[in-house]
Amino acid sequence: MANPSIKIKATLLGTGTSQGVPVVACNCDVCASEDPKDKRLRSSLLLTINQQNFVIDAGPDFRQQMLREQVESLRAILLTHEHVDHIFGLDDIRSYNWIQKNPMEIYAEERVQKAIKRIFNYVFASFKYPGIPKMHLEPVDGRLFAIDGIEFMPIRCWHHKLPVYGYRVGDLTYITDTNFIEESELQKIAGTRVLIINCLRKEKHLSHFNLDEVLAIVNRVKPDQTYLTHISHAFGKYETVQAELPDNVFLAYDGLKLEL
Repeated sequence: MANPSIKIKATLLGTGTSQGVPVVACNCDVCASEDPKDKRLRSSLLLTINQQNFVIDAGPDFRQQMLREQVESLRAILLTHEHVDHIFGLDDIRSYNWIQKNPMEIYAEERVQKAIKRIFNYVFASFKYPGIPKMHLEPVDGRLFAIDGIEFMPIRCWHHKLPVYGYRVGDLTYITDTNFIEESELQKIAGTRVLIINCLRKEKHLSHFNLDEVLAIVNRVKPDQTYLTHISHAFGKYETVQAELPDNVFLAYDGLKLEL
């Protein structure tokens, strides 16, 4: 992996599932919890590298997350896949367009780009309505790519039958919405110091890793630290779950900041 020694500040913008936590109309113990660490926006990651900000996924909570973390500039957005909880905040790049005076670079594979063009058709229409967001779509095809010299390695994963991408940059790997990673892709993660990976709940799930499956990945890859994200209310309260995890595995929470 190229440039493994770069300095990275990572902020977990959101650590919840597609519904977030609390879930609408749910009165379970987790959704009723008053612990701030049990309040989870849709999953997203902010990376600050060389004084530039990058976001992986921009779901419906993107605006709220950018305001909370006071992100005043944004170099690019990398997308894992096209589901609502990962792209529906893209309209809110308009403020960055205005301040930075350029289109936002959006990195995604071809299928995801087609979905963006369909969903945000007004962005790509021949008539540009005043004030619409401006996007410049950049390809992700599985090969290493660089943004201003910062190298990102896509990691092919499977979200049930949907191919999605995780990303490795330096010694950090971020993987969400997956329940299967082929051996050749796992090899790209080898040497990762910090692994952030989806872990929906303890029970097995059709399209997401459960806790046992994640721990098997951890045993295989052996990162220094692992942080679980894309967490369901069915997993349990933060304090309860964290007490049950191995010493080098942590339940992530919104606003968690990591430096490496």
